[in-house]
Amino acid sequence: MTVDNYLGSWCEIHLDRISRNLKLTLGLVPSGRRLCAVLKADAYGHGIKQVVPVMQAQGVDCIGITSNTEARAVRDAGYEGTLIRLRAATPDEIANALDAQIEEQVSSLAIAEKLKALKVAGHNVRAHLALNALGMSRDGLEISTDKGWETCQAILDLLGKDIIGICTHFPCNTPDNLRASADLFQKQVSRIIENSTLERSDILVHAGSSLTLVSDEPVETDMYRCGAILYGILKPELGFQTTMDLKARVVSVGDYPKGASVGYDKACLLNADRRLACLSIGYANGFRRSRDPDAAVVLGNQLAPVMGKTSMNTLVVDITDVKGVQAGDEAKVFGGIADAKASLVKTEQQFRTIMADLYADWGMRNERIFR
Repeated sequence: MTVDNYLGSWCEIHLDRISRNLKLTLGLVPSGRRLCAVLKADAYGHGIKQVVPVMQAQGVDCIGITSNTEARAVRDAGYEGTLIRLRAATPDEIANALDAQIEEQVSSLAIAEKLKALKVAGHNVRAHLALNALGMSRDGLEISTDKGWETCQAILDLLGKDIIGICTHFPCNTPDNLRASADLFQKQVSRIIENSTLERSDILVHAGSSLTLVSDEPVETDMYRCGAILYGILKPELGFQTTMDLKARVVSVGDYPKGASVGYDKACLLNADRRLACLSIGYANGFRRSRDPDAAVVLGNQLAPVMGKTSMNTLVVDITDVKGVQAGDEAKVFGGIADAKASLVKTEQQFRTIMADLYADWGMRNERIFR
């Protein structure tokens, strides 16, 4: 495959900042607790192959993924530590990834039976019992009901000591909600331990994300599963830096008269003569059509407002007040560490979503350049 050396739109990935963010994150993890570095969605769009060595360099001993493709990418990058799947998997998906040595979640009798069969067939089985705890209601077992508790007991009877972890995912990290979720989870863990052959000292009890780690509400967990904070989209006031820049090029510059329309459906009409620039980025590159009407990019350290509807691979911006813009100039959609908090807030408002969504989208739609 030929790599384009002159890109229209691209992401610049700052591996040094990921390394710095990881160091800061490890410093926040309480003594005696572990960190699971979450590299799902191709390391939030940053590239698993390149990010895994950063994790290894600082001794991260647990990585979280979701798909078999991600698991193999981590192993192919040379990682030999613990690999946990952070969602439910189908029986066939589990069987297909035995070579990757993934620790799987179990929350149904069907999956417990599959894992038991694999154990009988001679495969190593290490399972994490996933609880809902009145939380996300997506793939955890709700043991507050009679049926759920019966299923839990059946899973425990089938897998026994092959259950090496109990986990959940908190749905909200505001203090009151987090406290209630954490307390309920611990009560359910205690109930399971008291009614099984499991020993608490042998079980990794884990819950919580980046937001849990930086919350002022302390929770009991043996391990934090963190992704967002590694990529600098939380707590810039603590020194965390954004790790991805999204850039494009100016491909043309022109002068257009009052009354001219810009983009599809004549959704924008010029109210005065304006100088406009066309950029080589559009919704196919992750610049959303559903953006805020006040969206802008940075050209020459100045904001250039976006005009009209976003096209598939092009975007029009107003450069009337931005002097000296020429074809070939770089435009910055997102990036830089100056006033990072304001930039994060503004970008999430501009695209009407969260940074984790944007990072994953941009990284998968554009060429990546690693710094």
